[in-house]
Amino acid sequence: MNTLGQDAKNHGAAVGLSVDRITINGGKPLIGRIELRGAKNLVTKAMVAAILGDGPSVLKNVPNISDVRIVRGLLEVHGVHAKEGPEDGELILDPSAVETAHMADIDAHAGSSRIPILFCGPLLHRLGEAFIPDLGGCRIGDRPIDFHLDVLRNFGAIVDKLPSGIRMSAPHGLRGAKVSLPYPSVGATEQVLLTAVLAEGLTELSGAAIEPEIMDLINILQKMGAVITVATDRVIRIEGVPRLGGYTHRALSDRNEAASWAAAALATEGSIYVGGARQDEMLTFLNVFRKVGGDFEINDEGIRFFHTGEPLHPVIIETDVHPGFMTDWQQPLVVALAKARGVSIVHETVYEQRFGFVDALVEMGASIDVRKECLGGMRCRFGQRNFHHSAVISGPTTLRGADIEVPDLRGGFSHLIAALTAEGRSTVSNVGIIARGYENFITKLQLLGADFTLDA
Repeated sequence: MNTLGQDAKNHGAAVGLSVDRITINGGKPLIGRIELRGAKNLVTKAMVAAILGDGPSVLKNVPNISDVRIVRGLLEVHGVHAKEGPEDGELILDPSAVETAHMADIDAHAGSSRIPILFCGPLLHRLGEAFIPDLGGCRIGDRPIDFHLDVLRNFGAIVDKLPSGIRMSAPHGLRGAKVSLPYPSVGATEQVLLTAVLAEGLTELSGAAIEPEIMDLINILQKMGAVITVATDRVIRIEGVPRLGGYTHRALSDRNEAASWAAAALATEGSIYVGGARQDEMLTFLNVFRKVGGDFEINDEGIRFFHTGEPLHPVIIETDVHPGFMTDWQQPLVVALAKARGVSIVHETVYEQRFGFVDALVEMGASIDVRKECLGGMRCRFGQRNFHHSAVISGPTTLRGADIEVPDLRGGFSHLIAALTAEGRSTVSNVGIIARGYENFITKLQLLGADFTLDA
């Protein structure tokens, strides 16, 4: 089995998903209601933050996804006691016995996840040292960890690169630093926050990411006793404190999953009520969704996304950091754009290799041309660097069933949407990767009336 297939099986097994393939009979609208839980991009970081406390933390609204299981395993090999709470989706994390883990144990639990890099700051505070293996993650670009290593060096960490991974130490403790990011990287911003809160002195981070998940992580750290100020110019200041306690926190809902189901409703000409979806975090997506020709109804419990019955319209989208159009939203929406009348353009400015998923859509009949130029209103850091980071989507086209293989998390969900809207039968393999970020997606497909069978 290739590495991609093994990763899919590992991710699927982590959440009890016993299938590797789904056979879908397309052409049926998705109609019904599904519920969201906590955001993958917040929950896993909140779990790491528990290491910083000198008492137990309680995290609520935790989704049953493989990334959560991976981080839980990593916490446990480092001595953090994790157990289920009395409330469904509640996790109690006790870091009182944190210890150094063996590299082999970290490697075994991390798999393709990139989360171990965020353990480094908290472990340097607690133990004075940290180890991480080579890092994986979705195949959507290099996503180098240089930002992270440079940040940790700024705080006073000594970084040694070894054949098996990276060893870090802080024999004299960590000190506040002035950090300027050349790009508002979410991961690097999280690294600074998780490191600075217990570092001696003041830390100033300029060029910070300000995604809702970042702000919710700041909420958690403040509950623990941190002193953090967020300015309007992407500058975050953290005053180091001598100790932090535990926290009790309900994670914000997963806006990326909400957008994915919204795109599925649009592409299949259906209607999906997404319980837990919130307008505030999805403002930019909702504007684009309406411009394409979809519509929505918002109430206190969630948002209903639906196809109006009218032809879809082409749009020009440029992904960007928050508050722009998120990169995780474009892949599912591309399937719906293939059904729009006219030419749509998607300019990807966040990850340089995020259009690998369109090969399968082209095979199914979509007219998508991926180009190296910056197509849109702004030039980006990938321009003139030979990255295929702009897509021209001509429609409307009718997708035909095909055998396709999931390449990554969001691309995989896009393949599901394509199979659901296509004429005829499709077989989607390596679906375990989708379990990284979509809780109980098989059950949700059943609730929405999808016509499919599962293959082991």
